[in-house]
Amino acid sequence: MCICINCRHVHSCTTYNLIQKQHKKYINSTKPNFIPLNTLIQINIQSSLDLIVLDWDLIECISYVEQPGSWLIEKNSRSDA
Repeated sequence: MCICINCRHVHSCTTYNLIQKQHKKYINSTKPNFIPLNTLIQINIQSSLDLIVLDWDLIECISYVEQPGSWLIEKNSRSDA
């Protein structure tokens, strides 16, 4: 599981932005400007006869600052505006 969702830097992080792109998920409209230190991304590969799925997860980051649910807090504050 990606630790980014509970990090204070989730909305400005360049590494999380890369992971979002790989998952083809919502891409933040603001350009990320936070470059985390010493990140470790785990890529899980699931394959069948006609399909290969890659799942990207950040599992280690020295810049991680715990703020549980920060991806929800920021998302909700934008939708309230």
